[in-house]
Amino acid sequence: MSKREDRIAQLIELSNKHDNLHIKDAAKLLNVSEMTIRRDLSNAVSYPIYLLGGYIIYNKEHTTISHYFMSEQQRRNISEKRHIGRIAANLIQNNEMIFFDCGTTIPYVIEHIPAQIYFTGLCYSLNVFHALQKRGNCKIILCGGIFESGNSIFTSINELSPLDVICPSKSFISAAGISLKGVTCFNLPEVSWKIKAISRSNTNVLVADSSKFDGVKSACFAQLADFDIIISEHVNDKYLSYCKKNNITIYQ
Repeated sequence: MSKREDRIAQLIELSNKHDNLHIKDAAKLLNVSEMTIRRDLSNAVSYPIYLLGGYIIYNKEHTTISHYFMSEQQRRNISEKRHIGRIAANLIQNNEMIFFDCGTTIPYVIEHIPAQIYFTGLCYSLNVFHALQKRGNCKIILCGGIFESGNSIFTSINELSPLDVICPSKSFISAAGISLKGVTCFNLPEVSWKIKAISRSNTNVLVADSSKFDGVKSACFAQLADFDIIISEHVNDKYLSYCKKNNITIYQ
C-alpha cells in the first residue's frame, strides 16, 4: 500500500466515525499538511470520501470500496504471513482458550494449528470466525453485537462481553503500525476489543509482518511493552534491542 493509499484508508475510517471532519483536523491527526490531503483526495473518485466546503465527507452509499482495503491487505505479504502463522500456531497447546484478533495474518495462525490440538477460539471478526469454523477441533465463542461491514467485525452493544468473564491463556493480536511510540491500527472500533483482550490474557502475542514496523496509524491500543511475544518474519536491530531490554521474546 502506498503512502497515499495509507492516508486515504485512515481518512475513510475517521470520516466514517466523525460526521464533521474538517480538513484542518484531519491534517493534524495524520500529521501532514492540508495541501497533502487535498492532493490525496483530488483524484479519489474510486474511494467513498470527498471534500465539500473544507469537510471530508464519507459517502455511505459507496458500498463496494469499504471492503477494498481488507481485500488488498489479504493479497499482500502472503508468504510472510504464512511464515508467521506457522510459528504462532506452534505456541498453542491442547485445551487452551485463545483470543484471535481480526486482521489478515490471523487466519494463517488458525490454518497452521496442528490437527491434534483441541482448543476454544474467542473472536469478534467474520473472517476469523470463518477460519475457526473450518477446524473440527475448535469450539468457537463469537463476541457479537453490531456488524461493521467496512472491516467485518462485531462491536458490542452491551456493557458486558465474553471478554469480561473469560481470561484467555493467549491472545494473538494484529496491528497496522508498530513503533516505539505505540502499537496502532486503522479502525477505531477494534480498539476496545484489543485493549480488553490484552488486559485479560495471560500471554499476549503480537503477530505482524515487517512492513508494519515504524508505522503509526490513527488508533493506538497498546505499547510494545504490553506484549510478551512478538512474531514477525524479520525484526530489525532497533526493535530487537528494545525487546531484549523489556524481556519480550522474539520469534522470526
